[in-house]
Parts: sequence; C-alpha cells; structure tokens
Amino acid sequence: MLVRHQLLHAAVLAPTGQWLVQHRPDAPVQVLDDATTMVDLAAEIQHHIRTTRSHTR
Repeated sequence: MLVRHQLLHAAVLAPTGQWLVQHRPDAPVQVLDDATTMVDLAAEIQHHIRTTRSHTR
C-alpha cells in the first residue's frame, strides 16, 4: 500500500521475514527486522503526512 501510494519506492518481504525498504530510487535499502517494524514505519509516515498537512492548511 505504501508503494502504491508512492510513499515508499519499494518494499519487499524477504524469506527470512525481514522487510527490505527503499524510500527513493537513489536511497540505500533499509532492512527492517519484522512486520512489527514495518507497521512502525507506516505509522511514522502517516504521522509525518498528518503533521505536514496541518502546517500547510
């Protein structure tokens, strides 16, 4: 969902249960330990979007 809405460039679940995440095409790949960490990242992105929107209104 984050990739589809262009909030992340790529997110791939590895066979080990880790997530490989890339924020932009030129950014380094970040390794997230598990699904919980991926949910935490999604919450951070959502928080950033909400706080950014409130400043622009």
